[in-house]
This record gives sequence, C-alpha cells and structure tokens, in this order.
Amino acid sequence: MAAHRKPRQRSAGGNTARTAWTIALAGAATATGFDGTGHAEPQLTPEQVKAKVDKLYQEAEVATEKYNGAKEKADAAERRIRTLQDEAARKTEKLNSAREALGSMAAAQYRDGGVDPSLQLALSDDPDRYLDGAEFAERAGHRQAASVAGVREQLREIEQLRGAARLELTSLKSRQAELQGHKNTITGKLDAARSLLAQLTADERARLGEGAGGTDRAARSSTGPRNALATPGAATAQAPNSRAAAAISYAQTKLGSPYVWGATGPNAFDCSGLTQAAYRSAGISLPRTTYAQIDAGRRVSRAELLPGDLVFFYSSISHVGLYIGNGQMIHAPNPSAPVRVAPLDEMPFAGATRVV
Repeated sequence: MAAHRKPRQRSAGGNTARTAWTIALAGAATATGFDGTGHAEPQLTPEQVKAKVDKLYQEAEVATEKYNGAKEKADAAERRIRTLQDEAARKTEKLNSAREALGSMAAAQYRDGGVDPSLQLALSDDPDRYLDGAEFAERAGHRQAASVAGVREQLREIEQLRGAARLELTSLKSRQAELQGHKNTITGKLDAARSLLAQLTADERARLGEGAGGTDRAARSSTGPRNALATPGAATAQAPNSRAAAAISYAQTKLGSPYVWGATGPNAFDCSGLTQAAYRSAGISLPRTTYAQIDAGRRVSRAELLPGDLVFFYSSISHVGLYIGNGQMIHAPNPSAPVRVAPLDEMPFAGATRVV
C-alpha cells in the first residue's frame, strides 16, 4: 500500500488569525468605502449651523405663503360653488313653477276635448270674444314656452359653471395637499436644525442671535438694547395717521404670540397673517399672502419708511413685517420664535408698501 503522508499542522495563531484580521479589514473597508458610516459626521461650526437654519426657515416661509395663496383660492371657489348652488335652486324652483303652469294648460285642453280652433270659432256664441281669448292664449303659450326654454338654458349654464367650480376646487385641494406634504418635509428639516442648535453652547447661540427655541430672541422683543421702544406708545405716536397707529398698536399687543403656519390670529400668526390681522383691526382689508400684500398699497423706498409701512424680505417676497420706526419692525419670524421686535437688517430687504 502507498504510504500516506501526514498532513502538516497549521498554527492556530497563524492563518486563522490572519484570516480574521483580513475579514475585519474587509468589513471596515466595506463600511467606509461603500456607505460612508465608518467616518464620523463632520462637526458643523456655529456659523454653518446658523446658515443651515436660516435657509430652512426661508424655505418653510416660501412654502407657507404658497399654501396660504392656495387656501385663499380654495375658499373663494367654495363660496362660488355655494352661490351657484343657491342660484341653481332658485332657477329650478322657477322652472318647476313653469312646468306646473304648462301642465295646467295641457289639462285644460284635454278637458276641452282638444277641439279644433276653427270648429270652436264656428260653434262659439261670441266669435269676437273667442278670437280675443284665443289670441291671448296663443300669446300666453308662446311666453310660457319661451320662459321654460330660457329657464332650462340658465339651469344648464349654472350646472356647467358648478361643474367647472368643482373641478377647480378639486385641483386646488390637490395642490394644498401637495403643499402640505412639502411643509411636512420642511418641518422635519427644521426639527433637525433645532437639534443642531441645541448642541451649541449658550454663548454660541447668543453670539449668533439664536436662542434655545427662540427664547433669547423672544426676550429681546420686550427688553434689551436692540429694542428702541421706550414706551408702548412711542411707535404709534410717530405713525402718519390713525389707521397706521392702530395697526402698530395691535401688533404690539401680540408680542410673544407663537408662530403657526397659516394662522391669522388672534392667538397665533404667520408673518402675513400678523400684518393682515393688524390692519384688519384698523379697518383695512389686506390680501392674505406676502406677494399680494406688497401690491396692496403704494411702494416706498427704504429711505421713505414711516411707522405702519409693510416691509418685505428675500427676493421671493416670502416674509413681511410691520415697520415701527428706528430701523425696526414687529414680525412673526418662524416656528422657533414668537412675534417680536427685530431690526430690518435681520433679513435681506426686498421692498416696502404704504397701505394708508
């Protein structure tokens, strides 16, 4: 028999260890080379955090104003549908009355036996009177037929308009749902940005002008060196007229109120909701959105600003505040801060409008 060669023994601490080490390296390479989880998340500087948060706030504001505009159009469409439905109901009632009158006429003709008019004329004791009556009946019949045809045509038109309004409202509601989804996405980004802000020290947040959840900035709405309102009546006294003064006075009473998307008061506001409510209290009706409010009055330059003017920010005209003088405004900033006093230089100035 052939001699069997005894296999050579492998060192337990040799290849096995080398294999384990190779697997570990491969795993590490996979982790770092393919999904990037092997590297720590780069630490953002406070300035980078501030820039990211500001960008997210602006994106949220743009989405909010688009949502406000869509909602305004949807509400108008709903009112239009109700009006059309009421008009259709009135005209349907009128049509039913006309049909009843035609039915009575048909019944009377049936009771008369449907006698030929020429025979009725021959048999009549009073031909002249009969002819007068027949002529009247013919005219009445023509008017009745014309009335029914007209009402039916009006009803068809109303049904067409009502159908168009329903389609329009469906489209707007679909757009609202899309915008709501966009807002939900922005909310998630804002939550992440607030988490980043929470990782900064109090000194870093103070240096960047960001409070924890907006509390530092809220405090400056009533106290602090950046607030030049010595008394509540200081800005109203400088207002050019009583309605501008009334709008400022209303806004001052809302300092500290929370920012809520789509809110127009009395307890919460978004930016355009605050200015709309302020001027509503003064008897002035403003449009709902920033990009409509900027056209609600006479445009003025920054150098011409007076208390009560509406001041707008960003190239998209996505934010608005109420000017109170001394380079300051009252506005509803964003979800992280309540209604407060702030300098115009806090955001890129885009224009101003004098409402009254």
